[in-house]
Parts: sequence; structure tokens; C-alpha cells
Amino acid sequence: MGTTYQEAGVDIDAGNKAVDLMKADVRRTFRPEVLTDLGSFAGLFALDINKYKEPVLISGTDGVGTKLKVAMLCDRHDTIGIDAVAMCVNDILVSGAEPLFFLDYIACGKLVPEKIAKIVHGVAEGCLQSNCSLIGGETAEMPGFYPIDEYDIAGFAVGVADKSKILTGDKIKVGDVVLGLPSSGLHSNGFSLVRKVLFDKANLDVDDPIPDLGMKLGEALLTPTRIYVKDVLPLVQQDLIKGMAHITGGGLTENIPRILPQGTSAILKPQTWTVPPIFSLIERLGEITFEEMHRVFNMGIGMILVVSRENVVIVQKQLPEAKQIGQIVSGNQIVEYKR
Repeated sequence: MGTTYQEAGVDIDAGNKAVDLMKADVRRTFRPEVLTDLGSFAGLFALDINKYKEPVLISGTDGVGTKLKVAMLCDRHDTIGIDAVAMCVNDILVSGAEPLFFLDYIACGKLVPEKIAKIVHGVAEGCLQSNCSLIGGETAEMPGFYPIDEYDIAGFAVGVADKSKILTGDKIKVGDVVLGLPSSGLHSNGFSLVRKVLFDKANLDVDDPIPDLGMKLGEALLTPTRIYVKDVLPLVQQDLIKGMAHITGGGLTENIPRILPQGTSAILKPQTWTVPPIFSLIERLGEITFEEMHRVFNMGIGMILVVSRENVVIVQKQLPEAKQIGQIVSGNQIVEYKR
């Protein structure tokens, strides 16, 4: 009898079972524009061009990074998919896009259907939170490439905006106000430093209860990335936002300058927002400087909105949690902190 694919480490039947287990989760994300079902070779989405004068497709791709290591340590896989979606849809939201659909890619050393179904459950939840459809994906079993219990996940989102309403930050000017929306925690950035400090240096374990956090360490670290689409998109559609910055890798220091026009800078006042305790814990145990913390982490602010001073009250009325944390001044496209 000849050698089988299963003997080489790839189980086709397990892959089929995983698809069966995820079908219900995937289908609940479908918008009316979806034309295909799970299992097709490609995902089809009918763009309603009558909703837009000049529709422009806006796309983004990302992964979850080494936050996955924490999920594996905790053996919890039902929220990491939210992070994968969040990192993509928040990025395209910055341009003023409404997310339309998402596709994921999961690669693993050994395909365990139940584990894959949990990961996709999280992806579907992220899609529901951002009102986009999960129209396809790929699960690759790659023995000998990934360790048997490990996996990676990445994906991409496609959205749409009217060309005239695309946000580039070019309308930002001196005197505009910087509003910050709270993050849910670390989101999905800086985990290489997080693991270095908390696990290697402080010798903490994911099951350790941390009094300052009010929960086990692993729970705090796995808090899913917040998705801002439903909160912010209505403001974009009302032309109330001049520019946005998704605070990911590079923190506040590196991400805000990406939307600043020449001749402008941003001054932030850290005392105007509450820094979640997870950041204080990392800062203290790692003896990390203020500058490094703000260059790596979101520090409690996951999305920046720049608005004209006359629109601040209108925006805060619709989104009360938006805090005035700074202003736009003359400068060379940098972020300064006024402490």
C-alpha cells in the first residue's frame, strides 16, 4: 500500500470537518451583497455602485503578531480572530472606508478542527462588529514547517469610500483638535516587548492573578483589539473628521505623524486620558522610559480623530468617550508631549 497524505502529516478529512464546524459562524456574517457560499474557489461580492458617486476600493492586510504566543500559552483561541479583523478594518477606516468583506489565512502544524473552528468564530465575531462579511479564507496544514501545536493567522479587508470623502489628513491645519478614543488594552502590538518583560524578566505566568489588573495575566493580555467602525463611520459620513490615525505598532509617537500635513505637528497632553493598568505594569516591571512606552504601545488610546474646533462638541455629543487630548500646532510633522 502506498504512502498517504495523512501519513505525511496532512489530514484532508480534518480539513473538511473544520469547514463544517465553521459554516454557521461564517454565514451569519453575510451581507446581502455576498453571492457565494463557503467552499467556493473565490468569494464574490456585488458592490452597490448606486450608493456612491465615485466608489474607490480601499484595502488593508495584517496579522496578529506574537500575541498568538499568549493565546497558545493560555490555550484560548476564540478571540484572536477578532484581533485579525480589527487590525485590518481599523486601518481602512482611517481612510474613511466602510469595510465590506474580509478573508483570512490560517496556517498550522497540525489541523485540529475544533481549534480552527474557534479561531474562525473569533474572525466571524470581528466581522459582525465591523459589519463586514467573511467571504472566504484558507486553512493550510503545514507539518514540518510549523510546530505541531502552533499556528499563524493573517487576513485582509476590502472597503469602499466615495473618492471625494477619502480622508488623507491633507485638510488638517493649525488649531484643530486631537480627540482620542480609548483602546481596550494592548490591542495587538508590542507583544515581543510584553513577553520579554512579563515572562522573561518578571517570570510571570499567564495563570497568575494580577491584583492591579483584577484578573489573570493571560486574560488581560488576550483582551481583543477594539473595532471602531460602527462608532466612527457615521462621523466620517457627516464630514466631521479631518483625519484619523489607528494607533498600532509605533504607538502614538510614530502613527500620528503619518496623517499630518507639512508644517504641522501634534501636541498631546497625557494627563487628559486614563492609562490602563496593563501599561503601568509593563512600564514598571520593565523599567521602560516614557518615550519608549509611547513609541511602542497605544497607551490607552486606540484611535485618533482630528477635528476642527467648531466640530468638537458635535463629535463628542455623538461619541462622548472621545476625549480632547491635544491640538495641532505649527511644526515638522512630529508628536510632542506636554506633561
